[in-house]
Amino acid sequence: MEKIIDIEDRIPTLRDRRKKRTNRKFTLLLVLFLMTLLGLLYFQSPYSLVQKIHVDGATLASSESYIKKSGIETGQSMWEIRTSSAEELIQSNEWVKSVKVKRSGLTSVHIQIEEWQKAAYMETDEDVQMVLGNGKLFKTNEKFPPIDAPLLSGFEDEAVRLRLVKELADLDANIFSMISQIESVPSESDPYRIRLFMNDGNEVRAIIPSFAKKINYYPALLAQIDGDEKGVIDLEVGSFFQSYADMYNPQPLEEEAEDEEATEE
Repeated sequence: MEKIIDIEDRIPTLRDRRKKRTNRKFTLLLVLFLMTLLGLLYFQSPYSLVQKIHVDGATLASSESYIKKSGIETGQSMWEIRTSSAEELIQSNEWVKSVKVKRSGLTSVHIQIEEWQKAAYMETDEDVQMVLGNGKLFKTNEKFPPIDAPLLSGFEDEAVRLRLVKELADLDANIFSMISQIESVPSESDPYRIRLFMNDGNEVRAIIPSFAKKINYYPALLAQIDGDEKGVIDLEVGSFFQSYADMYNPQPLEEEAEDEEATEE
């Protein structure tokens, strides 16, 4: 009887190829099994949970308040965190300009806060509030306004207050430091009229839309005033100086006439 020989025995390369395919399938299944096992172990381990929450940029509010506002807690699954939702919650604070929440490493969350900068202070009947760069008011624990920014008065209208804040942002730092107080003195024709009290004792009258452009020339205007005379610098239309003596102690008409006669002689 003639013996039947398998074709794979006759062609060794086919047998080797089949073994290689079998080995690759086994290796793939083994890798998938190990990855699944590692995944299960990871989600059951502390390395899948939030262990640390870092907050940078917190000045107006505490880091703890930002963490609480975000809704993220330690012990929470890293993969349950919705960073966009946390950002929206923190952004709802009026004093927050921007925020970025992201996972950091295996067990940490990083919250980067950018707050609106202080632009001025505003004194109310109850306390002193900080005026931020977006025109909003931020309550402080100050009983008396600090001297590192101007004190605003009469700016209850948020739109007018915001317009002023934008002008303040364009001031030179040395000019900004010279302003002690800004008072809103609107008229029927112009709601943007303001009066400034400077640290050097002068008073400046201006309108908000052109305020920053004109007040930056304040040192040059002072240089044109004789001596140490103090008074009012009117920047509403052009620039005009009048001393306090002339404003509040006008010369009597008789004396003016005598002076004119003496001048003619």
